[in-house]
Amino acid sequence: MITISLCMIVKNEESVIARCLDSVKDLVDEIIIVDTGSTDKTKAIVKKYTDKVLDFKWIDDFAAARNYSYSKATKDYILWLDADDVILKEDQINFLQLKQNLNPDVDVVMMQYNADFDVYGHPTLSYFRERLSKRIKNYRWHEPVHEYLEINGKIINSDIAITHKRESTSSFDRNLSIYEKVISKGIPLSTRGLYYYARELYYHEKYDEAIIYFTKFLDTEMGWVEDNICACYHLSLCYQYKNERANRLESLLKSFKYDNPRAEICCQLGYYYMEIDDYERAILWYTLATQLKKPTDHWGFVLHDFWDFVPNLQLCVCYDKLGNQQEAIKYNNKAAEYKPEDSAVVYNRNYFESLQ
Repeated sequence: MITISLCMIVKNEESVIARCLDSVKDLVDEIIIVDTGSTDKTKAIVKKYTDKVLDFKWIDDFAAARNYSYSKATKDYILWLDADDVILKEDQINFLQLKQNLNPDVDVVMMQYNADFDVYGHPTLSYFRERLSKRIKNYRWHEPVHEYLEINGKIINSDIAITHKRESTSSFDRNLSIYEKVISKGIPLSTRGLYYYARELYYHEKYDEAIIYFTKFLDTEMGWVEDNICACYHLSLCYQYKNERANRLESLLKSFKYDNPRAEICCQLGYYYMEIDDYERAILWYTLATQLKKPTDHWGFVLHDFWDFVPNLQLCVCYDKLGNQQEAIKYNNKAAEYKPEDSAVVYNRNYFESLQ
């Protein structure tokens, strides 16, 4: 059976760190905590779980801090988590099975990251991350923010999920600030940096700047295909907020340059045509979204609702607008298969019953 070092970087995580460590302490053989400047009770809490608590001066570089934490690991494999992550009971069982049975020729194990949830607790945003890696490979983290581990060798996907349970938005401006400091020093952003800086600008509602950097990213023609598609998706949203319909449509259609249609893009095209009451064309795109096979193994972002619930619910609306009540009811019932108690589904059901 392999041995595992858990390596974490933390700062002022007193409200969540115990929850995280409680969920993983029985799965790993070593816990290494690198503190980057806590002023609360974080260090006192983590010392109840491990004596390997180290200080690292924060230099606005997540990769540097993570590489330092990795340098202290001594076990076969290294696992990383953030303080507001947890491993749920079912995933703990799967994790232990993986630990007991992992072929030692595997270099990296990818695990799904469930990063956002609806009010019912269902994941709405998921993607794979490089969670478990072989120590002797000496993989390195890169990028000061939105960092990634540069991996190679034998890589497998697992059925284990890491669950993100964000408790606050206190660090909302942190990533954007780091990028702005990098730019102010005259340091050029990497291709990945252009993409993630554009995303930060988008989330801060700086749409004009976001458009510039999404465009710069796509113009490099060096981006990962999934990032290219997501960039087109977010570009379309920027143009939507700016009410630039032609550019919005062009951005969505441009995504087809990189790969087969994604349901997220198809649903945005459906929205686009619904806004001008072109329900026939909206139906075309929403129907396509329901017919696509949701990816399970690729590493890109997956917005789950756009692959099932949303297009069925919108097809209900479109068919109702066209006077086809039978089809409208069919698709509302289909949407109910995914979220039976959703307020829109219940409203539609009551509406159709009132027409009987």
